[in-house]
Amino acid sequence: MTAQTPDTTAPTIGVANRVRAKLPEMSTVMTKIAQFLLDNPQAPLKMSIGELAGRAGTSPATVTRFCRLLGFAGYSPLRVSIATDLGRAAGRETWTIDIGRAFGPDDSPRAVLSTLVNAHTRSLQETAAIMDLPLLKRVAHKIAVSTHVDIYGVGGSSMLAAEMQARLYRIGINTHYWAEVHAGLTSAAVQGRTCVAIGISNTGHTDETIQMLRQAGHAGALTVAISNNPTSPLAEEADVRIITSVYEQYLQPDDLSAKHVQLLVLDLLYLLVAQEDFQQSTTNLALTAEAVSTHRVASEGAMPARPRHSQQ
Repeated sequence: MTAQTPDTTAPTIGVANRVRAKLPEMSTVMTKIAQFLLDNPQAPLKMSIGELAGRAGTSPATVTRFCRLLGFAGYSPLRVSIATDLGRAAGRETWTIDIGRAFGPDDSPRAVLSTLVNAHTRSLQETAAIMDLPLLKRVAHKIAVSTHVDIYGVGGSSMLAAEMQARLYRIGINTHYWAEVHAGLTSAAVQGRTCVAIGISNTGHTDETIQMLRQAGHAGALTVAISNNPTSPLAEEADVRIITSVYEQYLQPDDLSAKHVQLLVLDLLYLLVAQEDFQQSTTNLALTAEAVSTHRVASEGAMPARPRHSQQ
């Protein structure tokens, strides 16, 4: 049996996502390297650092700084990561084994489930790999000491905004979420320098979310964009960009895997906020749990016995 040759034009998913996520932080010279790698994803496997620098119109020292910005110690670890990504791409050739980019109408429920698990797991792993933890920690601190937090999300993103609002509110953070643009703009207009505004959009092109975040920024709030697109209008509008990664898309345009990776970011952000004043957070959680405890059905062992009618 003849071994298949990997498709050298396939995108290097992990490295490519890191490059796209870091684009807003890159200098003009580094952007040339980024564009060259996105256009020629396997080039480092064939070129020395000097050759790549020459093709990108920069210097080997700049290439090294570029690698470090992506989270690699240098050029060699970058090459190893690209080779690893290429191996994964080759493995995806047989999608019935390593479930590929799409599912068909005749696939079994087991195959569909495997497809989803594979895609969602890789999306979570990719997002974790590119996550800027020091940045998230700084955002969490700003939220913890803020006087008010606005969260904007329209359509599918509104449920993520609502979930985050409820969780932050329970630990004592004055938080509101807005899915309707008129109400959201009204709230955004009265933000200030002690406030934080968060916009959530998968594509980063939702006009209402962009408008609300822009208004909050004009009012002086720290603005945060959570999106899968680092070069989107929403990301460009924000002071802080938190970029997530979606490995595969199956049913455009509303992939749940996109929401899951954003929920991962929100979950982490919530826990980091709770850590800022852990004692107060746990106290507030206990108080809010006690407040609704009478509305919960008791467990079977704790249920009072029903009165029995005596037989005549």
